[in-house]
Amino acid sequence: MSEIVLRADGLAKTFRLGFLRKRIEAVREATFDVQRGEIFGYLGPNGSGKTTTLKMLMGLVFPTRGRAEVLGRPVPNREAKRRLGYLPESPYFYEYLAPEEFLDLVGALCDVPRAIRRERAAKLIARVGLEQARGRPLRKFSKGMLQRIGIAQALMGDPELVVLDEPMTGLDPLGRKEIRDLMLELRREGRTVVYSTHILPDVEMTCDRVAMIFAGRIRSVGPLAELLTARLLSTEVCLSPGAGTLPPLPAGATTRQSPDGLLVDLPEGTDVDACLRAVLAGGCHVLSVTPRRESLEDLFLRQAAEKGAA
Repeated sequence: MSEIVLRADGLAKTFRLGFLRKRIEAVREATFDVQRGEIFGYLGPNGSGKTTTLKMLMGLVFPTRGRAEVLGRPVPNREAKRRLGYLPESPYFYEYLAPEEFLDLVGALCDVPRAIRRERAAKLIARVGLEQARGRPLRKFSKGMLQRIGIAQALMGDPELVVLDEPMTGLDPLGRKEIRDLMLELRREGRTVVYSTHILPDVEMTCDRVAMIFAGRIRSVGPLAELLTARLLSTEVCLSPGAGTLPPLPAGATTRQSPDGLLVDLPEGTDVDACLRAVLAGGCHVLSVTPRRESLEDLFLRQAAEKGAA
């Protein structure tokens, strides 16, 4: 059995819009793969081509160029679709149905036997935190609640591969944590999770590998630890308030007050040892020294600022 469960090979999509048939390149030569049992994050700002890429991988949009494979089969393939669960960015729900009825319908479409459907629907409703809404029609659900039932329907067929397009949309901080925990649980069960997002802290807490897309073009693919540079961006020194006299600081250094004390931010390339000796000689007390290396947000902003990424 192949360890690659999803592959995009040079995927590109061009739309023609309006009366003049203006040519819009939504995705340009997207190439990446997803390995079995990992959580893979597909990152990019709004309008960067994330949803279009996922629709091509799901067989909902035909690519202009390139090819895609899901679970070892070329897209579209009916057998592969039976083994995956998908939450679109803007899902449609039959709003007059209650959660149990909606999941029962989804289970029937997935050929899940009736007895198993009822048991699985009850477990999934509890798993996504909607037990208090049992029996309530979906038209009375909030946006966050609809997102939860959408994730439940993606799991109704007991899929090997779960693809979620912006699953954190509309969720409060508690809901986002619950969905993060759910994705980690799915990985522990041996499933593969692919999700698109622009919420970077969620990616840092969940993803094994990521792909970053800007203006329809893939900029980086790989584990976060390999993508983030090891270079020191700055060093933050915390000094106790009112103690001693602060010596002259090196060029580019900045200061600001915080509840803990005076924070001194020393830029890259500063001789931190010499600066600390001068601070101590002036009678100041050093509370902490914190080196700051490149974060996912730094990487995201750096690549967004590159020529052609906007």
